Amino acid sequence: MSKPVIAIVGRPNVGKSTLFNKLIGERRSIVEDTPGVTRDRIYGECEWRGRQLILIDTGGIEPKTDDVILSQMKTQAQIAIDDADVIVFLCDVRTGLTADDRDIAVMLKKSGKPVVPCINKCDRIGDLPYEYYEFYELGFDTDPVAVSSIHGSGTGDLLDACVSALADWEDNEPEDSGIRIAVIGKPNAGKSSIVNRFLGENRMIVSDIAGTTRDAVDTRLVNQHGIFTFIDTAGIRRAARIGDQVEKYSVLRAHMAVERADVCLLLIDASVGITEQDEKIAGIAHEAGKATIIVVNKWDTVVKDNSTVKEFTDKIRTALAYMPYAPILFVSAKTGQRVDNLYDMIRSVYDQAHLRVTTGALNDVLGEAMMRVQPPTDKGRRLKIYYMTQSAVAPPTFVLFCNSAELFHFSYQRYIENCLRETYGFSGTPIRLLIKQKGEDGNISPRRPEEN
Repeated sequence: MSKPVIAIVGRPNVGKSTLFNKLIGERRSIVEDTPGVTRDRIYGECEWRGRQLILIDTGGIEPKTDDVILSQMKTQAQIAIDDADVIVFLCDVRTGLTADDRDIAVMLKKSGKPVVPCINKCDRIGDLPYEYYEFYELGFDTDPVAVSSIHGSGTGDLLDACVSALADWEDNEPEDSGIRIAVIGKPNAGKSSIVNRFLGENRMIVSDIAGTTRDAVDTRLVNQHGIFTFIDTAGIRRAARIGDQVEKYSVLRAHMAVERADVCLLLIDASVGITEQDEKIAGIAHEAGKATIIVVNKWDTVVKDNSTVKEFTDKIRTALAYMPYAPILFVSAKTGQRVDNLYDMIRSVYDQAHLRVTTGALNDVLGEAMMRVQPPTDKGRRLKIYYMTQSAVAPPTFVLFCNSAELFHFSYQRYIENCLRETYGFSGTPIRLLIKQKGEDGNISPRRPEEN
C-alpha cells in the first residue's frame, strides 16, 4: 500500500535538512549554515502513531531570483509540493516573518494542499518568543507549530498536526499491486519496448530517440503468472549529459521508482555492451537493497558463436563484481525471445528477497562457518561472534552480535555472507549484515536467544 508524502519547504537556511534528519532518525541530508546546500529532493521515512510517512527534504525556495541554481531549486521544491499530501512550511523565528515567507505562503495556498506552518529554532525552554506570534499573519487553517530541529522539541506536535491533516487521505493504490517491478537502464536500452512486450500491447511510446519516456509510468498486469505492476522509467544518463531540466526531473523520478519497487530489471543494450553508466545504474538498485535481474536486451542484433554468451556474461560479472547474486537473462523485446522467462525469475528473486530464516537455523550455519574458518585475530585478541538473527527482509538483513566490531573484518563478513548464500540461496537479492558490539544499544548478552 502507498504511504502519504510530507514535503518540508521554506526559505534557504531555516533548518529544513536538520528537521528532516531529526524526523527520520538519521543524518541523511547535508546540514550547513550556508544557504543552498540542499539542491535536490531527498527522501526518507518515519513512523508516527502507527502510520508510515514519506518525508521529502527540499532546497530553499527563493521566490524572486535570477540565479540558475536557485531557480532550479525552486522548481525542485515545486515538484515536491505537487507530489506531497501535506506540506510543512518551515520558517525561522530568529529572523521573524519575512517578505519571502509571505510570497512562499501565497504559492503554497495556490497548491490547494494542507499546509502545516512550522516555526523553527524555538530552542529556549519556557514561553515562546514574541516573534512566533507574527506567523499567524500567514493565515493558514492550522496553528503554527513551534519546534527546535536541533533538540527535537515540538517534533511530536508537528507530526500530530501532519497526521491530523491526513484525516481524509485515501490510499489510491490498487488493493493488490502485486510485485512492483522497476525497469531501469540507460536511454534507448529498450525499457518501454520490454514493458509493451509484457503487456502485449503498445501502451508505452517507443522511439529510437533517447529520452522519449519522461516520467515513471505504472501499469498493472494480471495474468496466469500472478499480479505485477511494471514501472517504466526514464533512461538515466551521466550527470554531465543531463542538460534539459525536464529530463533532470525524469531521472530523479526514476530514482524514486527504484525506491518503491520490489524488483528491478536492469536493462543492458547488447548492441553496445556494458558501460560505465550501466555500472552506476546497477549501483542504484544495489544500494537501495533491491532484488535485481540483469536483462541483456536486443540479443537478436548480436552476431553469435559458441562463446558469445559466456564472453558477455564474463564482462558483466567483471563490471558488476559487487552484485554477483543477480541472475542474467538474454532477451529480445522486439522478437519476444525469452521475455516470458522473466516472470518466473521475477517471482523467484522476490521470494528470495522475502525469505526468513529462524534464529536457530542461522546459528547452526554460523557455528559451522566458524569451525571451517576461525574468526580473525589482531594483537592477541580474537573475534568472538555470540549469535546471529534476522532482523528484516527485502533485503534480508542479519544482525551479528560480537565482542569487537573492529575485529570483524570485511573479508570475514563476506565469508559469512557466502555461507548464508550457500545454504539458503538468496539469489537475486543483496544481503546486509549489521554488526553489533557487546555494549552497544544496551548490554548484549552472549547467550543465544530463543529460536524465532
